Amino acid sequence: MTHRLALRADLLDFTADPGFEAVAEAAGVRFRPDHWLLVEGGRIVGAQPATASDDGPDASWRRIDHQGRLILPGFIDTHVHSPQLDVIASHGAALLDWLARYTFPAEQRYADPAVAAAGAARFVDALFAHGTTAAVVFPTVHKVSAETLFAAAQRRGMRLITGKVLMDTNAPEGLRDDVENAERDCTELIARWHGRDRLAYAVTVRFAGTSTREQLAMAGRLCASHPGVYMQTHVAENTDEVRWIAGLFPEARSYLDVYERHGLLHPRAVLAHGIWLDDRDRVLLHERGAQIAFCPSSNLFLGSGLFDWQATADAGVAVSMASDVGGGTSLSMSRTLADGYKVQSLRGLRLSAWKLLHAATRGAAQALGLAAEIGSLDAGCVADLTVWDWAVGPVAMHRDSLANSLHERVFAWMTLGDERNLVVTCVAGEPVYQRA
Repeated sequence: MTHRLALRADLLDFTADPGFEAVAEAAGVRFRPDHWLLVEGGRIVGAQPATASDDGPDASWRRIDHQGRLILPGFIDTHVHSPQLDVIASHGAALLDWLARYTFPAEQRYADPAVAAAGAARFVDALFAHGTTAAVVFPTVHKVSAETLFAAAQRRGMRLITGKVLMDTNAPEGLRDDVENAERDCTELIARWHGRDRLAYAVTVRFAGTSTREQLAMAGRLCASHPGVYMQTHVAENTDEVRWIAGLFPEARSYLDVYERHGLLHPRAVLAHGIWLDDRDRVLLHERGAQIAFCPSSNLFLGSGLFDWQATADAGVAVSMASDVGGGTSLSMSRTLADGYKVQSLRGLRLSAWKLLHAATRGAAQALGLAAEIGSLDAGCVADLTVWDWAVGPVAMHRDSLANSLHERVFAWMTLGDERNLVVTCVAGEPVYQRA
């Protein structure tokens, strides 16, 4: 018999982008209080109301009652660094100094297969323990770091997008590759892992400052010759970085134009940060179909700047949410969303909980071309989902009891909650994390 699972809780997801303005009656918000979510063979097949006069789905379903709790689709983190768990919460550095002082020394250790394998397992399990079930991930320049990360995700049935980092200049010994060997490694990794189970390859350019023109051109060739692969990189995160890139590539109109000139902008391109882009850059992103991964916690922690979500969305560019650990200070997407609210408030934009949650679930899935698989509780989607307590602790529980609208309740959950609220994380209907 096909495995059948019924979970009872309040169901919350989105059918469309709720937009910037609406709060109380936002379009696209789908809230189904006290429902059974039905999962068969690892996929969602429907939902039905729970009533006092009904025992729920029949005995062919394994029933788990989370009444009074919240079920969400698993979060999607569109930019995060697996080896940087080693340096999360390191003091006192802006971006370029951060890389030299903390990040690069940590990443050098991942040349050791045992370190890479242990780090990959720790990272994937940590994502699950924070309610994230899909991610776009930077490992290191070492082929083995990508291999072990793919393997760790595959063992757990996870949707993961990653690829060997490309760096052939302006990096320390032990973190530089070369064009020929890097192309060979990427080609072998694509052949082995891309499209296997729930895995996808991302051509991974660290950023323009650590790749020569020759390597950037090679990365563009990989994207062109392997349709369906993603591309991930950083862009316009920090003003010192932007000035440095302008000096390295004087022929380019802008930082973003460096990537355009080398064929790296396309509908599967995920560019982190995008704080210091201009209007022409945003038009180019829209024309190429690329997305920006907004990393508010990291931007605040490193003092990088305040991302302009409104201008980016007005240009027709998709924006997804990302923790950017270890510049970001938590893998918790609820904490990341709360920081996103604060960043946009400093720009004069008061985002709703709906807009923020959508960008970390269905919106991210749509931007990645994966909305038929993840990001919602639609029938047919893989049952990557999370179960949460609405409130934990006396302050949050008191605040929750006083909420007089659904949005007020969800906004308080997002602002006051974190991984301590997480009860269960499921991938394809199977628990991969359960709170002790």
